[in-house]
Amino acid sequence: TKVFMSKKQIIITTNNNKLIANDQVHLISAHAEELLRVQTRANRTENQVEALRVQTRANGTETKVEALRREGEVKQVAFSASLMSSGNAGETGPFNTHTPLVFRYVATNIGNAYNPNTGFFTAPVRGVYHFEFYIYGHGHASYPAGAVLTKNGEHIFIAYEHQPSHAANSANGVTLLLEVGDVIFLRQWQNSRIYDNQNHHTTFSGHLLFPM
Repeated sequence: TKVFMSKKQIIITTNNNKLIANDQVHLISAHAEELLRVQTRANRTENQVEALRVQTRANGTETKVEALRREGEVKQVAFSASLMSSGNAGETGPFNTHTPLVFRYVATNIGNAYNPNTGFFTAPVRGVYHFEFYIYGHGHASYPAGAVLTKNGEHIFIAYEHQPSHAANSANGVTLLLEVGDVIFLRQWQNSRIYDNQNHHTTFSGHLLFPM
């Protein structure tokens, strides 16, 4: 069977095919534009995510650097003080009970772990510390010169000397493992007298050997 088409029908069919082809081209172009927009948004999102990762890593690095800096500062702990404040001189005591000593002249206080208002050294970090104390007094028949180092109120080591005349010098030292917040201070021995002046005879010192 043969089908015959007029020229008019052929033109209409051709035009319809062109319209369909144009619609398909427009549809493909629209899909391509949408894919481009999606890809652009995806790229932008990936860039934002990467920027967030970079910022997070940077913040983490800054936090670690700050932590290391603080740790380094904590490791630097040392103090040295004498009993009398600058320009003062005289005897301390006697007292009828053990009495805390406050070393008011501060020569060194790295880390500010020593408090010259209370006489307390408070451990800022768990570690091994070394302390030394020197006690001076004038010889007297009734009054020795002595003090005891205490840890959280417990007597640890004593420096004690009793001379009826001249000078009464004593000293001691100790190495201790301290926890954060442990308190070290000196108590004057009961019924004793301790002397200090601008030459700083009576002193209390300590420093962190290493953290634990």
